[in-house]
Amino acid sequence: MSEAGVADRAPAAAAEVEARARRIGGLLQDKKGIDVVLLDLRAVTDTADFFVLCSGTSDLHIKALAEEVCDTLGAQGQGPWHVEGFESRRWVLLDFVDIVVHIFRHEVRAFYALERLWGDAVRTDLPEEVRGKAVLPGP
Repeated sequence: MSEAGVADRAPAAAAEVEARARRIGGLLQDKKGIDVVLLDLRAVTDTADFFVLCSGTSDLHIKALAEEVCDTLGAQGQGPWHVEGFESRRWVLLDFVDIVVHIFRHEVRAFYALERLWGDAVRTDLPEEVRGKAVLPGP
């Protein structure tokens, strides 16, 4: 999506999508997700507005992270449109259309290097000290 495409979106809608991406990041941190990163793709592609990436420490941890996001947003009527990788739990993808959540095993995240692949996107590393705050303040 071009810069003009980002500008064409209503400011309230763009702010709401960013707030949801940050909230998802906070949910992942609440469940001890590791290295939670938001990639703002709005000026790079129209595939999605944001990627939210994090790593888990084990299959069980990855399952808990994915379930937390799905259950919390699902309870608000915002469940994922599509889910991939839940059975193998090496890389779980939760597609919310405008936000795509990627939950990785560390070695899988390093191999695919989405942060490098989408290096033109604005990157926000969520600091570890915000744990316990599912709703994060704006930039």
